[in-house]
Amino acid sequence: MLIRFGYDFTVQCQQDTPMVCLVSLRDERRADLRSPESVILTPHVPSSLYHDLFGNTCRRFVAPAGTFRIWGDGTIADSGLHDPADFGAHETPIAQLPDDTLLYLLGSRYCETDRLSQFAWDQFGNVTPGWTRVQTICDYVHNHIQFNYQNARSTRTAFDAWQEGTGVCRDFAHLAIALIRCMNIPARYVNGYLGDIGVPVVDPMDFSAWIEVYIGGRWMTFDPRNNRPRIGRTVVAYGRDAADVPLIHSFGPHVLQSFKVWCYEVDQVPA
Repeated sequence: MLIRFGYDFTVQCQQDTPMVCLVSLRDERRADLRSPESVILTPHVPSSLYHDLFGNTCRRFVAPAGTFRIWGDGTIADSGLHDPADFGAHETPIAQLPDDTLLYLLGSRYCETDRLSQFAWDQFGNVTPGWTRVQTICDYVHNHIQFNYQNARSTRTAFDAWQEGTGVCRDFAHLAIALIRCMNIPARYVNGYLGDIGVPVVDPMDFSAWIEVYIGGRWMTFDPRNNRPRIGRTVVAYGRDAADVPLIHSFGPHVLQSFKVWCYEVDQVPA
């Protein structure tokens, strides 16, 4: 299967503004690209790439005062299979976890494990450990939060989402991550493309947030918002929570004037 993906952002800056964007694919998927991941900055300014502490690809530049456009596009090969499942996956004891997973056991900016720990153990402590426990948490979050674009708020935390019962995909992810970490299972936040492939088209295309959980000795995908296996997930970045993977991080004020994302199946690589 071939999937075309891309984005088109326009921002307005009052003055020259340094920015870092996390909208490029992670290196693990670059071998699957079937057309180069093109990026055009208008007006043209120099940019450079670097990798952050999580291995995400970051683009750094200075947006000039006025209207500035960031456009990217590419085509990637995908297996066309649904997210893998391993219903027998076990939890790894903390003492046996790989060193690089321990970070994802801790509370973070949007995932307050200290405020949710007692509830998590009361609610999920007696659930069968392993895949069943993680999926039970995702089921709970899926049913507890009502998805509503109009209720999006950049400052909403996992605890807020639990109390308010509303939010968008990042809020589903944050609450699930916090509850899973409370059970001593590593969980991380993922941002990427998820086109409506094999499912009805419901909402306008946007970047999506889901989670990865270290279970069965590897990172496995879970999606508390959609709560069903999907086709064609393309990871852009991951971290402890949304604070680690902003699409646009500006070191100064800017106004987002337009925002468009696409991700859909194609029969051949676009010319």
